[in-house]
Amino acid sequence: MDFNRRTVLAEGISLGIHESQSRMWENMIGRSRAFWQRWMPDLQGLFPTQLDGVDVERFYRAANKVEPSLIRVEADEVTYSLHIILRFELERQLIDGSLSVEDLPEAWNQTTQEVLGIVPPTNAQGVLQDVHWSFGAFGYFPTYALGNLYAAQFLTAIEAAIPDMWEQVAAGRTSEILQWLRTNIHRWGRVRSAGQLVSGITGADLDPGYFLSYLNRKYGELYSL
Repeated sequence: MDFNRRTVLAEGISLGIHESQSRMWENMIGRSRAFWQRWMPDLQGLFPTQLDGVDVERFYRAANKVEPSLIRVEADEVTYSLHIILRFELERQLIDGSLSVEDLPEAWNQTTQEVLGIVPPTNAQGVLQDVHWSFGAFGYFPTYALGNLYAAQFLTAIEAAIPDMWEQVAAGRTSEILQWLRTNIHRWGRVRSAGQLVSGITGADLDPGYFLSYLNRKYGELYSL
């Protein structure tokens, strides 16, 4: 698609697709057991005192601990989308006028209690933790949840295309994964819509079942569910 360079077609198709790339690398690969089988010795070399006696399995389980948390960007994979639901529900009320800005902090705390079972002790840990609303980025938060869904569906396709993917990750090799992403996702830019992209790659429309299967497989094993 070199002929599309310097045109809008060379840009990303959607924030959801953008987010799928970061969520895949940061969480699905970066928090995987295979990734840390390779990189744990390097991390211990940088932090010998802090990680003394910590083996790969212990670190992997700590990196994937599931518990309600106040800060979205620090949330685990399982509860992360609950933070997005919280913001989406409040944002919709702000837009339709059923919630005023002055009542937002109280509504935030109440909804956090309902969704996550915890209450922020301060607004800094609650309603003010994200900058999106303050600079007018409304309708943005769902892209984070969409990124999770796209990433899980793409991951299934990558695992099928590269049968030894996780062995490669454990050996510190990710170039074949990156090349798959460049060939199947990155090179299309805006030539294909997000829907066309995901259906063309996976043979199916966007389906949250892929993400649920990913969570059940990973965390079912971690927590013996």
